[in-house]
Amino acid sequence: MKTEASLESSRLYEEVPELASIGMRAFTTTRQAGSFGVASDEPVRAVMARWDGLRDDLSLAGPRLATARQVHGNRVISHGTGWEGWLRGGDADGHFALDRGTAMAVTIADCVPVFLAHASGAAAVLHSGWRGTESRIVERAIVLVEARGIPGMELTLHLGPAICGACYEVSPDVFERLTGRSVDRPTTVDLRVLIADHARQRGVRRISISENCTRCNNDRFYSHRAGDSGRQLGVLIAPL
Repeated sequence: MKTEASLESSRLYEEVPELASIGMRAFTTTRQAGSFGVASDEPVRAVMARWDGLRDDLSLAGPRLATARQVHGNRVISHGTGWEGWLRGGDADGHFALDRGTAMAVTIADCVPVFLAHASGAAAVLHSGWRGTESRIVERAIVLVEARGIPGMELTLHLGPAICGACYEVSPDVFERLTGRSVDRPTTVDLRVLIADHARQRGVRRISISENCTRCNNDRFYSHRAGDSGRQLGVLIAPL
């Protein structure tokens, strides 16, 4: 039976049980948790209060929170352990930490929150829109993990709430860049299927995908395609 606290948590966060099973905490915030973006007309103090609440929620798991400004690229920042507090890096669309205790977050509103983790505590969280998917940001993160001696076949990958293949229509040019196939009209594409395929090509076998679409489930998640200015977060930490 769920407690009042667990019911509140499920309202605010979509947790990832596949990563919880290997000792990680990973989740995507929901519309009910409020927006974590600062590009709307909402007072900054209200947005920052949510960030403060998030940091309090994560504080028992580790003393560090890393974020960056997403720019639809494939740069992944690597984080060590010689710091505490909230680090906002430069332009990047992913974070990687080999050691436990560093929470990492990306902002999303249709793009895919990508969670990649190993039972040892190595973890990465990525923001992958069509440009990040085209430039294979997930493979870049897998290479970072493999360089630390962890093979891709030992990793667990989860693709969180994002716009689904039925809702995400792109131009013929973008479709060809993503799939290698030519079309003569705007066509739908499923970024999560493409990202999963890229990960499999690097040896990842444990892959799960959220059943939620940010556009179809717009009552629960912010969606850029639906006209929302709000942003949710994809958050990942290997607790100490």
